[in-house]
Amino acid sequence: MESQELIPHLFRTEYRKITAVLSKTFGLEHIEIAQDIASDTFLQASEMWGIKGVPDNPVAWLYTVARNKTLDYLRRDKLFKEKVRGQVVRDSSAGKEVSLDLSSQNITDSQLQMMFAICHPALPIESQIGLALNVLCGFGINEIASAFLTSKETINKRLYRAREKLRAEQVKMEFPAEADIESRLEAVLKTLYLLFNEGYYSAGKDVTLRKDVCIEAMWLTKMLTENPGTDRPPVNALLALMCFHASRFEARTNTQGETVLYEDQDDSLWDATLISRGEYYLNRASVGRQLSRYHLEAAIGYWHTIKADTPEKWEHILQYYNELLILEYSPIAALNRTYALAKARSKREAIREAEKLNLGEIHLYHSLLGELYLGIDDGKALECFKTALSLAKSRADRQLLEGKIGRLYGQK
Repeated sequence: MESQELIPHLFRTEYRKITAVLSKTFGLEHIEIAQDIASDTFLQASEMWGIKGVPDNPVAWLYTVARNKTLDYLRRDKLFKEKVRGQVVRDSSAGKEVSLDLSSQNITDSQLQMMFAICHPALPIESQIGLALNVLCGFGINEIASAFLTSKETINKRLYRAREKLRAEQVKMEFPAEADIESRLEAVLKTLYLLFNEGYYSAGKDVTLRKDVCIEAMWLTKMLTENPGTDRPPVNALLALMCFHASRFEARTNTQGETVLYEDQDDSLWDATLISRGEYYLNRASVGRQLSRYHLEAAIGYWHTIKADTPEKWEHILQYYNELLILEYSPIAALNRTYALAKARSKREAIREAEKLNLGEIHLYHSLLGELYLGIDDGKALECFKTALSLAKSRADRQLLEGKIGRLYGQK
């Protein structure tokens, strides 16, 4: 693999490892230094590998350069050396070669500890997601701004305030105490859930970026399943949910980038391997008595990987939505329930339930009402689609609604 292809791949897989280990070594309050050293390491790789070629062991090369850059920094900054304690400082002070612990175990532990630090309850959820993208996923400011559909300035300010908050709260990179693990893990799962959704339901135009966000969220969740302290049923349920959703990623848009509704998707494009992995993690989640929102959403996701349009399928989905709304109410879940209700029972019953929700500012609400009214009152359906179009933000959503409106006009 040429350096132009290898370096972006290694940046995605190794940047977070180097950053996490250095942050653990220096202290989380010096996370920017850790990120700078990691970034400089890849910049040097880009420059040297393009001239001399890719080394035999590129990962070992990166770790060696990161270690040397750490030593250089410690030698230059005496004040930092005086404040920071640990083996790195003792080695550099004694003239020894810096020996960062880059064992597989410490790399894994450092990333998990970073995850808990970033998902600290003192931070707003959008800051947690932003830091996760930046620190654990290696996304740049431009990429994060694109994912959030906001400006670089906004993201810069958000990340700066988040880091300052972590300093003020003196948050450490460490595993929570056993008594706190469940509550802290819930915060981590919520961030990973929203991180995945940011990619899966993003209104952005960059499909590659959206997939990358989903893949990173899945990778971070998988790390939790591989650690004995965090390998718990809700974690496996969340990973199952992600697998089921990601299995249909390729079928959700056509070659023109337009949204393809679930009922119109080509199931030959669904990823059977991901569906199988989802079933595996859902089975692992089915132990004990704990029932989380992730269990119920994963069950709904599982039934959506069954293409057959049967009353039994939609009745299962409807009942899972009923349980989900009792456990944790969400307007979007309530909206999705009305679609299942229409498929399991009747459109008229679903219309009555949908109109009770009155989610007037959400374009999906009006779009779904339009679908429900089709064949019952096409004039009302057209009105709903027009309202949805006026509220839709993404190009893909607007194209989908314009097509529906055009077909209704064509029927007149």
